[in-house]
Amino acid sequence: MSKKPILTLLCILSTLFVFSQRPEADTFKTKKGDLTIQPILHGTLVMQFNGKIIYVDPYGGASAFTGMAKPDLILITDIHGDHLNEDTLDALEIKNTPIIVPQAVADKMSEKYQNQLHILANDDHKKLFGIDIKALPMYNLPESDDAKHVKGRGNGYLLVMGKKKVYISGDTAGIEEMRNLQHVDIAFVCMNLPYTMDVQEASSAVLDFKPGIVYPYHYRGNPDMSDTEVFKTLVNEGNPEIEVRLRNWYPDYN
Repeated sequence: MSKKPILTLLCILSTLFVFSQRPEADTFKTKKGDLTIQPILHGTLVMQFNGKIIYVDPYGGASAFTGMAKPDLILITDIHGDHLNEDTLDALEIKNTPIIVPQAVADKMSEKYQNQLHILANDDHKKLFGIDIKALPMYNLPESDDAKHVKGRGNGYLLVMGKKKVYISGDTAGIEEMRNLQHVDIAFVCMNLPYTMDVQEASSAVLDFKPGIVYPYHYRGNPDMSDTEVFKTLVNEGNPEIEVRLRNWYPDYN
């Protein structure tokens, strides 16, 4: 028997397995068509808007992106390997794809990617493919020079797509810049110790800036995963109008 049909079958089975593990995508109506958001892994997500595909912190190797269209735009928040992961970048089809990064990430990236980089400092703006992109601070509290995330090194991002505001926290505590956000439609908020913040701090910050929908993500820490059900309870006890969407950000793609 020819090896080609066997390889084709294995490829199909592998794709079906990944699809069965991956959470379903969510679709939102905007003034410029649908915005689709697909959770991938940990702090990684894929968005589709106005015919463009956006990868955020691509991580997990090529298998994590099985069946996904190649990216037109990539956002990277920080230097740590679950955000800047060149093994994953190398495995993806991203030649000439613009990559939005803070300076610290640019400094660590290989020469082969340098011509693709658009460097944003905290509070800088960029518009690509009709998407308004603002880089926001992300850092630990209390601030210190030896913190895992110091102010100014990494970027959270605020994206405006068809008048929908999407906030991606990156690795951060419940900082003032997050708490002061206004009119956010969709938020992705981290919560894992010792790298970011606990469930109580995350829920407190969310109750301050009142997004319409919030996804807890990047919630696996030590010694176990953060309790997203407790997060949901705390948020909805404080403000039942905030929709908390719980998804499995840790599927087994192997």
